[in-house]
Amino acid sequence: MAKDGLKIVTIGGGSSYTPELIEGYILRKEELPIKEIVLVDIEDGKEKLEIVGAMAKRMVEAAGLDWTVTLTLDRKTALKDADFVTTQFRVGLLNARVKDERIPLSHGILGQETNGAGGIFKAFRTIPVILDIIEDMKVQCPDAWLVNFTNPAGMVTEAAIKQGGWEKTVGLCNVPIGHVKTASEKLGLPKEDLFFKFAGINHFHWHKVWDKSGKERTDELIDLIDLIYGPNQNEDDNHLKNIHSALFHYEQIQDLHMLPCGYHRYYYIEDEMLEHSIEEFKNGETRAQVVKETEARLFELYKDPKLDHKPEELSQRGGTHYSDAACEIIASIQNDKHTEMVVSTKNNGTITDLPYDCAVEVSGVVTAHGFEPYNWGEFPNAGARGIIQNMKGMEETVIRAAIEGNYGAALQAFTVNPLIPGGTIAKTVLDEMLYAHKEYLPQFAEKIRDIEENQPETVQYVDELMKTNVKEKV
Repeated sequence: MAKDGLKIVTIGGGSSYTPELIEGYILRKEELPIKEIVLVDIEDGKEKLEIVGAMAKRMVEAAGLDWTVTLTLDRKTALKDADFVTTQFRVGLLNARVKDERIPLSHGILGQETNGAGGIFKAFRTIPVILDIIEDMKVQCPDAWLVNFTNPAGMVTEAAIKQGGWEKTVGLCNVPIGHVKTASEKLGLPKEDLFFKFAGINHFHWHKVWDKSGKERTDELIDLIDLIYGPNQNEDDNHLKNIHSALFHYEQIQDLHMLPCGYHRYYYIEDEMLEHSIEEFKNGETRAQVVKETEARLFELYKDPKLDHKPEELSQRGGTHYSDAACEIIASIQNDKHTEMVVSTKNNGTITDLPYDCAVEVSGVVTAHGFEPYNWGEFPNAGARGIIQNMKGMEETVIRAAIEGNYGAALQAFTVNPLIPGGTIAKTVLDEMLYAHKEYLPQFAEKIRDIEENQPETVQYVDELMKTNVKEKV
């Protein structure tokens, strides 16, 4: 670590989440001897970087700290001698997310940021960039830790570790934080009196719960399923602002003897989730469009020269708590705190049903030498075991396609994904999304040229769809 203070670099520093990140550092000022925080962004994000950066400086000043906050568009120089690098970028910005959602939904297929076709394409755009960042880190800060909360976090983290060779990587997700809070509330016990064990992959994990006497409380919580996931729940019980709170089928969850994460709705009750997404699409209210409106309001707040603290409105973004979790990981590594957390990390046999060198999302403790996961073993429920092995196979195929620009692998990933129908429709949506995202997919350039030259109907369809609020094909 740097002897005269820590240098922390955030790539995607112009994000609306950055004030939460700065707040997290300030709350841990006694644990983190920070010298400099560097916020990095791209030319298209310059205006937001300047707005957020000015607010970050006000927050640091209001806290009475002498930290330097630096703003830059020069990523490589920014990384020089960094101790920690956090990543929270979105390739293609929110307009890319709009395409990820609307193109599949126009065909009656789920469009979502990390699930289905949308999640695959976010990975295609993001994985080459994280690998480029790692190449810069190898030269500029070879001892730094990489803390990733760029989605799809599991696949990005696996690519960083397995293909990029950056073992000092941890991936973050805010979903487990909400589930811990919910279980604590429903059992009427402080979270410190409960032990949680999460296992799976990002946005596809389950968890079990025990109390301090050693009694497992998982099935008891499942019996409260109506209170946790159903129509009688309080507004805050779901903790996932970005997905529809449909009701799980009690008997299915009871059979698992594990609690699902909120994103399992897309797989366990796919029809209802798809119907809701299609309705939003028809009304011009996809999640990406809602987030764009929320973000616009946030940046208007951030412009206020008197604002020197994180506004409450930030909690309306779907990723709230990501940034605070990143700060805690950094503090735990820096101080060898052994904080219990849930992260994406290298499997190393933690889940025996999955490849040894893949990324999994599991419980464990954060130490000075990295993350030590709690052993899970196998999934005794064959239904859970089968679906997670299928999902991991899909993730590995997506990563390979993203790196190689392999069209056959891309189509293979679409076919394996349980939220995408196989056959002609999969190929149609794949081709449309390749064309729509051509600016950010240089690895697929040859196939995209072929689509532009030989599939005029694809080009016309996408161009017309993105000009209008709704183009029904459902």
